[in-house]
Amino acid sequence: MKRILALLLILCSLLSLAHALEDDSFNWYEVFVYSYQDSNGDGIGDLNGLHSRLDYIEEMGYDGLWLMPIMPSPSYHKYDVMDYKAIDPQYGTLEDMRALVQACHERGIRIIIDLPVNHTSLRHPWFLQAAESLQKRQEDSPYIDYYHFSKDPGAKSVQLNGTKWYYEEQFSGGGMPDLNLDNEAVRNEILDIMTFWLSDVGVDGFRLDAVTSFYTGDTIRNVAFLNWLKENAEKIKPGSYLVGEAWVGLPTIAEYYQSDIDSFFLFPASQAEGYIAKVIRSRKPAAEFVKYFQQVEEAIPDGILAPFIGNHDTGRAVGSLQARQAPDRAKFAEGLINLMGGNTFTYYGEEIGMVGSGDDPNKRLAMYWNDEDMTAQPPGVTKLEYFFPSVDEQRQDPLSLLNYCKALNHMKKKTPAIARGKNEFIFSDNTTCLMKRTLNEDTCYIAVNFSAKAAADMALPTADLTIVSDLEVGTDNARLSGTTLTLPPYAIVILE
Repeated sequence: MKRILALLLILCSLLSLAHALEDDSFNWYEVFVYSYQDSNGDGIGDLNGLHSRLDYIEEMGYDGLWLMPIMPSPSYHKYDVMDYKAIDPQYGTLEDMRALVQACHERGIRIIIDLPVNHTSLRHPWFLQAAESLQKRQEDSPYIDYYHFSKDPGAKSVQLNGTKWYYEEQFSGGGMPDLNLDNEAVRNEILDIMTFWLSDVGVDGFRLDAVTSFYTGDTIRNVAFLNWLKENAEKIKPGSYLVGEAWVGLPTIAEYYQSDIDSFFLFPASQAEGYIAKVIRSRKPAAEFVKYFQQVEEAIPDGILAPFIGNHDTGRAVGSLQARQAPDRAKFAEGLINLMGGNTFTYYGEEIGMVGSGDDPNKRLAMYWNDEDMTAQPPGVTKLEYFFPSVDEQRQDPLSLLNYCKALNHMKKKTPAIARGKNEFIFSDNTTCLMKRTLNEDTCYIAVNFSAKAAADMALPTADLTIVSDLEVGTDNARLSGTTLTLPPYAIVILE
């Protein structure tokens, strides 16, 4: 009986952990392992190096971790996979990965990995066997139908050396031939890959690369394939989190949510022409924020949003926000993107204001821990710049961007309704707004001053409210007197 009770207690603990990991991870952190932390002295970031920085990630309040591709690849970015069930030797071993997953789970951090199934590397055994068969004029290899081979070239076709055959490659010049996702054998391979990572290694889901390119120009078929991925991920590991990259406008992103994939990145909110940058540049910033937020709510009433400002394919946020000389603007932008709810994604280094634009390697520079402890830069970097201080320096500065982001993440963890609650706008004018978020029986109010320079007084709907969190860009604090809330410039205040 004691053994049965002990087992039941263990099972309940595991279920509780799984529930917490499933429901409460809404501060996500994207890491390019190559540029994050080296552990063996070869200058290249690796899984053990990332493992050694989990205390920092946890301390910062990130409870979800997305790793850019970690599978064997001939490129530094590793989106051209050679083996879907292995770790690139530059990054370590499968045992290193399993240890990282376990350590993340012990800290209540979910971990997902990039899964590029639109294409493989030219050096993947499937493609090598298909190419060899065609070059030998032996067209009976089952791997030929793993790809889109044809003797009639299209706009995205590349000729196979030594033959009259062409293969499809949506991402031209990358050596990444497209897979035939209608082939049953390919789908079985994908199921096997998903099972390996979800069940054997224990990751919590996938970031799905280039979902609009599965069937280019055909949203209906893309949605159907994504639905197939989601249904099978749930069968393999219930509660798996899948987030898709659909670099399209809001109406099309809304269509993709019909696939039942948990989230899609909110590209319209990102970059220099996205919602957040436009709000900050606007003469009527609060009114603009309300307008964009309501557009998103109307387009995507259900589903978990995945807002972000920048990622590995975009210019860094500090540049797109024109915040080099205005760090308060960078802080406030981080606050606003998190107030959109859902699962907010932060690209490594954004929390310290790293910069980079232009060629992709410039956007993936070495994490700036300090002047001594950094990886080598990725190949192809054409501009190297670190405008703001390092992690170690910013940790010591209470007014740093790092400490602002840390306080923001923990504010959301303290009040889950910010990320998960149903939103209602109570009041707004050109420079201030008051929102109400309701999650089950819990309710909070979010008051925001969008002015960069002037304090603002706001009349609250009731005298029963109390400040539970306040986030300011400077040294002035919010003040509450009766029903009057005084908000310093760029202040965000949570009341209950």
